Amino acid sequence: MPLAIFSSAFDAGEEIPMRYTCDGDDISPPLAWAGLPEGTKSLALIVDDPDAPDPENPRMTWVHWVLYNIPPTTAVLPGAIRREDLPAGTAQGLNDWKRSGYGGPCPPKGRHRYFHKLYALDTILPNLGMVTKADLEKAMRGHVLAVAHTMGTYERRSA
Repeated sequence: MPLAIFSSAFDAGEEIPMRYTCDGDDISPPLAWAGLPEGTKSLALIVDDPDAPDPENPRMTWVHWVLYNIPPTTAVLPGAIRREDLPAGTAQGLNDWKRSGYGGPCPPKGRHRYFHKLYALDTILPNLGMVTKADLEKAMRGHVLAVAHTMGTYERRSA
C-alpha cells in the first residue's frame, strides 16, 4: 500500500467543516495515515493553501501548519490536538501568521483548497527551531521516501 493520508472530518476534495476554520473553533482536523515505506525514521506535515488571497488571482501559498519529526510509530493526530499532546519528539514550525501550531482556513475571498501533505523521511531532522515551510522543505531535500496528500476546500459564508 502506498503512503496515504486522510481525515475522518472531511473526504478528499470536499468541504472542511466550519469547526476546523477561523469561523468555528479554529482547531486542527483529525488526520490519519497508512502505508509508510520501509526505512521511515520520521514524518513531516505541511498544511497550506495555494489559492491565497483570491483563487481567481492567487499570488502566494499561505501556510497553515508545519510539523516535523513526527515518530513513524504515530498513525493518527486527533482533532484539536494541542502542542503538549503531540507525539514525543514532534516539533512545530511557523505558519504564515508567524506563530506555531495550526491556523485554520480563513480565506478572504472565494473557495480555497487546503492541502495536507505528509512526508515520510529517511532521517530524524535536527532541531530546526521555529522553521518555516521553505526551510523545512530545504532540510528534507534528499530525505523524502514518499509523499501523500489530501485536500479539503473552504469558502467563508457572507455575513
